Amino acid sequence: MSWAFLRDLLSGVNKYSTGIGRIWVAIVFMFRLLVYVAAAENIWKHEHDEFECNIKQPGCENVCFDHFFPVSHIRLWALQLIMVSTPSLLVVFHVAYRENREKHHNQKLYRNPGKIDGGLLCTYLISLILKTGLEIVFLVLFYKLYNGFKIPSLVKCDIKPCPDTVDCYISKPTEKMIFLYFLVATSCLCIILNLSELSYLIFKYSIKCYLKRHVKKQQ
Repeated sequence: MSWAFLRDLLSGVNKYSTGIGRIWVAIVFMFRLLVYVAAAENIWKHEHDEFECNIKQPGCENVCFDHFFPVSHIRLWALQLIMVSTPSLLVVFHVAYRENREKHHNQKLYRNPGKIDGGLLCTYLISLILKTGLEIVFLVLFYKLYNGFKIPSLVKCDIKPCPDTVDCYISKPTEKMIFLYFLVATSCLCIILNLSELSYLIFKYSIKCYLKRHVKKQQ
């Protein structure tokens, strides 16, 4: 999979982010995307081929693997990376709309098209809410699909066409567990950063609006 588009998207978002937002971009790019591409993808690369059961009944390994891993961890992680980064496109599109509007009217309509204020502030807040919501949804999805954040080395399967309860072994469970914990930790950290940025922006512009009203009343 080519991640050039996601990399360019994160680079573009970085220009219009607050300080907390830039930390979020750094974590997504360095601690999630690069780890995924450099290491995690290879660990899960042959997960189906390396899943073995102690019986060679045709179809038994396939149905057991599908039961315990309805969706591959690594594919779900890739989908999560894409989905939580996509709301940032709203900010990029809004800035592009401002720039095109200035070109169309051939005059300066904004002090800085990339400054977070007015309509762009609402767009930015919506993108933060969406990113936070998607992070939580994927964490819940991981937990529900795999019965918790754990990868056992041995699972017992009694699904047909397996003739009896059979033992199935998962390859490299310790390595996979480490990366799964890393995934959960970085997701939680991103949620905290998003909520912190959301609170910061709401507080900042609430104070700004209050001061404007206070000045108007004094005048």
